[in-house]
Amino acid sequence: MVVGWSALMEPSAATNREYAPCRRQGHPSRRPRGHRSPHRRRPPHSGHADARHEQPTAEVETTGILPSSDGKTAPSWRGIVPFTHLAREGRMTVTIGRRELLAALGGAAAAWPLAARAQQPTMPVIGFLNSATAARYVPFAEAFRQGLNEAGYIEGQNVTVEYRWADDHYDRLSALAADLIQRQVTVMAATGTPAALVAKAATSTIPIVFTAAVDPVAVGLVASLNRPSGNATGVSAYISALGAKRLELLRDLVPSATVIGVLVNPNFPGAESQRKDATEAAHIIGQQVHIVSVGSERDFNGAFVTLVQLKAAALLVSADVLFLSRRDQLVALAARHKIPAIYFQREFVSAGGLMSYGPSLADAYRQAGIYVGRILKGTKPGDLPVVQPTKFDLVINLKTAKALGLTVPMIMQMTADEVIE
Repeated sequence: MVVGWSALMEPSAATNREYAPCRRQGHPSRRPRGHRSPHRRRPPHSGHADARHEQPTAEVETTGILPSSDGKTAPSWRGIVPFTHLAREGRMTVTIGRRELLAALGGAAAAWPLAARAQQPTMPVIGFLNSATAARYVPFAEAFRQGLNEAGYIEGQNVTVEYRWADDHYDRLSALAADLIQRQVTVMAATGTPAALVAKAATSTIPIVFTAAVDPVAVGLVASLNRPSGNATGVSAYISALGAKRLELLRDLVPSATVIGVLVNPNFPGAESQRKDATEAAHIIGQQVHIVSVGSERDFNGAFVTLVQLKAAALLVSADVLFLSRRDQLVALAARHKIPAIYFQREFVSAGGLMSYGPSLADAYRQAGIYVGRILKGTKPGDLPVVQPTKFDLVINLKTAKALGLTVPMIMQMTADEVIE
């Protein structure tokens, strides 16, 4: 007889009588020695052999775990039924005590959540490395998370992001990258050229997705743009002709400018290329440029004093994380010294700068997030071609132009992608 859960919870009187012979010695209901129970022999079923020749069956009967109302069978809960005489009856019966059964059920219930947690997959961890400051890069970090979302990953739900910011100190990047490697991140998002180069030098096994403002092939980040190979791929905003285009826009807006200053961070990995591009572009359009080095925030004031001494009538700010991170200070200094300037990102114009020309950095971060998501799903970095910008935005701030005494030609306003009034 197979006993169901209801039978376990509500024992019948017949069941209690059946196990009465198993009660402990000395119990009032124990039968006199030599008494033979009428239940010791079961008559054979019709059509079967004598019950004495039956083989013991594999059935297991279980008594209830609650006491009966008469209170006479409580001691039998803990009794152990001898197998000898039960085998002679052609069946095997096992009882289990109430405490033992509850302990077994409780132990199994406690083990279920542990087993469920053990079966859950480990959440992947992304290492986000950047040389800037977190407070000034909020929109770009948000764009990165947007790309992750488009790829099917939401921070805190199915992916973890470990952020490491160098606060404009390039010399801190190596230690931050080593920390992420020790953390055993699944993939590293090295955003910004300095972070990209440090990450590439730090590991050849962890997948890397970078954003860079330099030629990634020239600096050794990838073997080629179409087939990067290795463990790195990403987004490159480097276009060699951008320097010439920015100088041309400055000349159109400030045609009287014969001397143009160029701000370059000597600590930037692509600084030498920036100097070369600016010099060659100036030679093509017949302009004279002066390169002014700015390695830290402390050099900002001195750089503008130098520009005034050089009688620079306009300024080109080269691409660099330090400059973007401190854009408010640069814009304020340009306004104070009344120097028209062109920048490499629209964020400068939003902060009050005159104009900018270049690809969207926020879109580059979004694309980096998409690539990270694809790598988390199993795509190899070497199979993802480096993304290059195809759209370059010209943004002009008419209010700033008016404050500088400049008139923006109507044709320039019409061709601009955004005009801030």
